[in-house]
Amino acid sequence: MTTADSTDTFACGRFIKEIGRGPHGARSLSAEDTHTLYAAMLDGRVADVELGAVLLAYRLKGETAEELAAMLAAAHASFAPLAVPRGAYRPVSIPSYNGARKQPNLVPLLALLLAREGVPTLVHGVVNDPGRVTSAEIFAALSRPIARDHADIEAQLAANQVAFASIETLAPKLARLLALRRRMGVRNSTHTLVKLLQPFAEPGLRLVNYTHPPYRESLSALFAAHPDAAAGGALLARGTEGEAVADTRRQVQVDWLHDGQCETLIAPERSSPDAPEVDLPEGRDAPTTAAWIDAVLRGEAPVPDAIARQIETIKRIARH
Repeated sequence: MTTADSTDTFACGRFIKEIGRGPHGARSLSAEDTHTLYAAMLDGRVADVELGAVLLAYRLKGETAEELAAMLAAAHASFAPLAVPRGAYRPVSIPSYNGARKQPNLVPLLALLLAREGVPTLVHGVVNDPGRVTSAEIFAALSRPIARDHADIEAQLAANQVAFASIETLAPKLARLLALRRRMGVRNSTHTLVKLLQPFAEPGLRLVNYTHPPYRESLSALFAAHPDAAAGGALLARGTEGEAVADTRRQVQVDWLHDGQCETLIAPERSSPDAPEVDLPEGRDAPTTAAWIDAVLRGEAPVPDAIARQIETIKRIARH
């Protein structure tokens, strides 16, 4: 699991003693201790047994807003931020870590439409995920190269206003912890953190999504109470199969988290059986989705209304 050297192993028994008492007896760590522990995990200084114990303890306990903020600070310190030329819009980052299972993955469409409007847009995520169709696979089917390194990310954003970067390229230390899901069988705190990353040197706008309603409250609390974590602000909405692209079947609530406030920009609407059918690709595989996205970009198929509204909202918030 780790690359911990026996001469530089970080002893974390005292932390496990606090967080590992189960969902009812566990206690939260201080911000300082959380930062110290997660930084050691990122650096590979925690031995396998203890690392597994920490990951499972947080899986059962859950992270407080204070713990998430401290972990996020350690995560940001583990990779170099991206420089993007100043323009009419602040850069936008879209995390893409779930992919499509039942519906087409339209994150690449959102990113490419934003780029066409002059909004520098970075999509970051996993390249492959068994049983799901990733944004990386769709970008590849569109003949859009995956960025090779940080310089390539910056060059693609400068030239094309859009780039896709794997988490291994953007933040390799986070990627190592993220990859433990396949070995351990369950997600860990890093799966939440990668969706909260602020990858830009000049803070950009983040699209943050959640799947389960309680996360809306915890993420709102995180951004309200921790200015450093909230730098640049975030648009928060329920995800489409865990992706931060608008759901074409119904309008979900969209909140703008900024300056310690949670402002609802778009109210939710119930789906109606009388609603017009949305023109979507017939399959969800990468080639079919890419071909449909290409048709939309050429004007041969309409942009779904929910995504059009999402783009206008992002442009309004991201404008300098």
